[in-house]
Amino acid sequence: MLSDIEIARQLKLTPITDVAAQFGVPTESVYAHGPTKAKIDYRTGLAARDAGRKPLRYVLVTAITPTPAGEGKTLHTIGLSLALNKLGKKAVCTLRQPSMGPVFGVKGGAAGGGHSQVVPMEDFNLHLTGDFHAVADANNLCAAALDTSILLDNPLKVDPAKVTWRRVVDVNDRALRQVRIGLGGSKNGVERETGFDITPASEVMAVLGMASDLADMRARLGRMVLGRNQSGKPVTAEDLGVAGAMSAILRDALHPTLMQTSEGTPALIHTGPFANIAHGNASIIADRVAARFADWVVTEAGFAADMGGEKFFDIKCRASGMKPDCALLVATVRALKVHSGRFTVKAGSPLPPELSREDLAALKEGCSNLEAQIANVRRFGVPVVVAVNRFPSDTAAEIALVRECALAAGADAACESRLHERGGAGGMELAEAVVKAAESGKAKLRFAYELGAPIRSKIESLARDVYGAGGIEIMPEAARGIDELEELGFGQLPICVAKTQYSLSHDAALRGRPTGFTFPVREVRLSAGAGFIVVMAGDIQTMPGLGRSPGYKRVDLDAEGRITGLF
Repeated sequence: MLSDIEIARQLKLTPITDVAAQFGVPTESVYAHGPTKAKIDYRTGLAARDAGRKPLRYVLVTAITPTPAGEGKTLHTIGLSLALNKLGKKAVCTLRQPSMGPVFGVKGGAAGGGHSQVVPMEDFNLHLTGDFHAVADANNLCAAALDTSILLDNPLKVDPAKVTWRRVVDVNDRALRQVRIGLGGSKNGVERETGFDITPASEVMAVLGMASDLADMRARLGRMVLGRNQSGKPVTAEDLGVAGAMSAILRDALHPTLMQTSEGTPALIHTGPFANIAHGNASIIADRVAARFADWVVTEAGFAADMGGEKFFDIKCRASGMKPDCALLVATVRALKVHSGRFTVKAGSPLPPELSREDLAALKEGCSNLEAQIANVRRFGVPVVVAVNRFPSDTAAEIALVRECALAAGADAACESRLHERGGAGGMELAEAVVKAAESGKAKLRFAYELGAPIRSKIESLARDVYGAGGIEIMPEAARGIDELEELGFGQLPICVAKTQYSLSHDAALRGRPTGFTFPVREVRLSAGAGFIVVMAGDIQTMPGLGRSPGYKRVDLDAEGRITGLF
């Protein structure tokens, strides 16, 4: 079997301006960055859909709780759009841009795979049109401006011990999680404790993803809280006078990037927040631009339905006003077997060979996770179709068992998927099931909590109803933070939980469908510009680390200057 990159390099790519033209994007809205990628003016997404168009159908792609190997969610976001186009639907997929942290770490890239890819995959995974660099530069300009202001007379009376703004870099670098700056004397700044996050965790990234237009982005940047003054009041980027310069850095990054799929259809790429430590969705602007020209918008939310899926409903849809018609939930036989608790899977290590053998007992036990995630999607009032991402070792009996469990749990349909192997042609049954569910009129979007509820109540609603906890434990530091946020008037913001992606709980070791556990909240962080409160649970880190066998060791250039070793 050919590797993903070998498949991609056999494709004859369509000039990106032609891809845009085929979907009716005006020439004046296309800013080409070479022959294979372009920026699309975000303002095209502000115009109303033409009268007489078919009703827009909006589909979320989410998943069961994944293993470190990944279960093919991006592949299915791309592949479903391919299959819908083969059915005669005018479909566009919207995706997040991968961070170079995971690309050079364990996970690798996120361009899909096989015959359902975004191409060129090297561009997609590395730099693309520079949005990540713009986010990091804007974030770090703000940090430098704040530290300089504190040093030079401190006109805002900022309390150095209460600065919450951190620097970012798009590399897995655990040594930067906690640092001390300003060493070496007064000319080097005020000495204090701080740290680095990975770029996808920056509030600037979230602002870019949540903004509706240039003015909204500028206002959100100004609202970002950087710390407290000596009276305990918030100090914002607007107070510091840096929000305007940050907006200038991000001006072009507000435009989503257009690429193409392995079958020449459009894919819009914009922003890259992780779903375990941020809100985990492609931008509102990308979805709106896609909706301007397509009749079907297929968008991906990171990790599982309790992670990016929940944040899609409770955070993104609240802000955008867009309502999903259906959700596609991706599952694999191997991951469901892992959720039985009988197998050990470690990031960067080969999967246990016994996962490739038929084991209906383990699969049945692990389907408890599938059942929980189906229930999670249905809790939001959205019909769900299950895609069983077929691997060569899967048996007919195993596929049948997953389908049986999915239907019993309330899925509208459960279909075998061969999108990796066959491209859009391998997902025709799946696409037909999605069309039927999306056009059924069943979708009645509702949320996991009311915004006006107390912060503790909102956290408990998520912990009990979505994760399956028996209750929550608020650590002293988090309790103080919650009280302060409510006193300052931020209590009505939605909640963005940062926790492990490998379990419904806070503990990656708890597989399947754990229940009755206590969900620990150790810290809360305000993202006033993005418009949510980040709740840190368990031992989750906002700066990942590299392992013993990182992906960068495989990456190089060949004699022709082509990138090798990504896949």
